Amino acid sequence: MPLSIRPASECRWDILSLGEVMLRLDPGEGRIHTARSFRVWEGGGEYNVARGLRRCFGLRAAVATAFADNPVGRLLEDFILQGGVDASLIRWMPFDGVGRKNRNGLNFTEKGFGIRGALGCSDRGHTAACQLEKGDFDWDRIFGEWGVRWLHTGGIFAGLSETTAGLVEEAMESARRHGTIISYDLNYRASLWKDVGGPDKAQEVNKRLAGLVDVMIGNEEDFTACLGLAVEGVDENLTALDPANFKKMIGKALKDYPHFKAVATTLRAVRTATVNDWGAVAWVDGAFHESVRRPGLEIYDRVGGGDSFASGFIYGLMELRDGQKAVEYGAAHGALAMTTPGDTSMATLKEVEKAAAGGSVRVVR
Repeated sequence: MPLSIRPASECRWDILSLGEVMLRLDPGEGRIHTARSFRVWEGGGEYNVARGLRRCFGLRAAVATAFADNPVGRLLEDFILQGGVDASLIRWMPFDGVGRKNRNGLNFTEKGFGIRGALGCSDRGHTAACQLEKGDFDWDRIFGEWGVRWLHTGGIFAGLSETTAGLVEEAMESARRHGTIISYDLNYRASLWKDVGGPDKAQEVNKRLAGLVDVMIGNEEDFTACLGLAVEGVDENLTALDPANFKKMIGKALKDYPHFKAVATTLRAVRTATVNDWGAVAWVDGAFHESVRRPGLEIYDRVGGGDSFASGFIYGLMELRDGQKAVEYGAAHGALAMTTPGDTSMATLKEVEKAAAGGSVRVVR
């Protein structure tokens, strides 16, 4: 394996995620604009990976983020603690009683069904996390004195504000100095970038950060929008998922960024909001690996499927040291995560192992 991962014995955490955690308000089977009640969850593209590695895969996880110190922030903290993720690196910002200076992010998300696609409406302006900047964390103490085996962050947090990309870069530079592996999920969100420079700004930021990444993760849209690497021979809904086209895209990424030690992309063909074809392909240690394809995968809640893929893929690289197992565990974990509500995984390691091995879905009694 090209990844030289620090021994667990010399590190406080196996995985540290850097990013914003929002409160998700879920109208269940209904619509946001007609809802009279919401179920709440916590979620965030970077955080979901750490939580999956803790709850499903049993690794020691922490999150670096910030909250406004009010009941909503404390509710988010409670969710994080229930997930077993270390909350000691959370920065608590004083709340002014209204939210003029800082607040906590909200994410209204409906699951979609059939021909009605899933819909997300974020309310995250002026949040405590988006105001994080260089110098807010003592990274050399975190990565050096305390020790972290793996840092995970991504394009959602980097695109959150004018200051967060600089914080991501600062964290990555410190992680590299102390031998911590860095993974990055491109996670392109057009809504984050549309008022701050659009795709051009997204590429400027992500291309700069890519120079510090060991393991790059994303889907076809992410690689195109963030790194300018197009996937050939597919339409908007990716109804022709030929892994060969994605291998070509990964090859282009490796040509531009030869320092990458692993690159992974999910393969998703959207038949309806609740039926997708699902799989993944990855390049690890000089070889390509493909997961088992799952045509016609039935989906209950697609949000977080890519994050759960990332956590399974990281587990395979960190603990199993096997590229093929990494892509299989990632694809299986992502598929299982989309069978339950909320952004975060409710799967167990035994379920992932069974799904990765093509096990039966007969009732377990």
